[in-house]
Amino acid sequence: MSVDANAKARAAGALYRYNVAATAVDDRIAIGAQLCDAAGNVLGGLWGRTELGLLFLDMFFVPGHLRGKSYGTRLLALVEAEARRRGCSRAVVETSSFQAPRFYARHDYEEFGRVEFGIGGHARIFLRKHLE
Repeated sequence: MSVDANAKARAAGALYRYNVAATAVDDRIAIGAQLCDAAGNVLGGLWGRTELGLLFLDMFFVPGHLRGKSYGTRLLALVEAEARRRGCSRAVVETSSFQAPRFYARHDYEEFGRVEFGIGGHARIFLRKHLE
C-alpha cells in the first residue's frame, strides 16, 4: 500500500479546518531552531509547532559529534522561550526509548505514556512539561 502525499496534505488541511471550527482558534504556527556550521549549512535542529496553547515538538536532531556539548539544551531553551512568548503553557513530545527520554527528563519533561514496540524491548515514550 502506498501513501499519496497530496491526499495526506489535503486530509491534514481538512482536519485542521475542522479543529478551528470546533475550537474557534486558528493559531497553528511552525516553530524551530536550527544548528548551523560556519558556512550556514544546517547540521541539525529542533522543529515543531505551537497550537491551542501547546508546544508540539516534532523532530529534534543533533549530530553525534556535537552531542554532549549543550547544543541540544540551547536549542530546546530557544524553542521553549518562543513558545512561552506565544502563550503556550505546556509542551508535548514523543520519542523512542533508544533516542532521548533521559535528555527530556533532565529538562523537566515527565513521562505520561508508553507503548512497547514489537522488537527489542523498546518503546515509544510520550512526555510533557509545564512551561509556566
